[in-house]
Amino acid sequence: MLTLNSNQRQYLRRLAHDLKPVVQIGKQGLSSTVVAAVAAALDAHELIKVKFGEFKEERRELTDQLVADTEATLVALVGNVAILYRPSRLDDKQVIVLPR
Repeated sequence: MLTLNSNQRQYLRRLAHDLKPVVQIGKQGLSSTVVAAVAAALDAHELIKVKFGEFKEERRELTDQLVADTEATLVALVGNVAILYRPSRLDDKQVIVLPR
């Protein structure tokens, strides 16, 4: 897992501001299908939003589990939306350059 400093987190939050949630956590909870969808979205986009439609009270625990399963970094948890970042594992898809 990548460790972000406050400048990097703020930069990623600004980039994520206009993004729509790519994945929603619904009635099924955090299934292997959801984890695979998040991992694929991170490879394609690097920075994504995940919305919690259900399990709003458990969103912190579910986010921690999702971060561990996908080897991503939690940028922020705002309301019922988690912002996740992971540099793309595909070299040609890596587009976000973090400030120092």
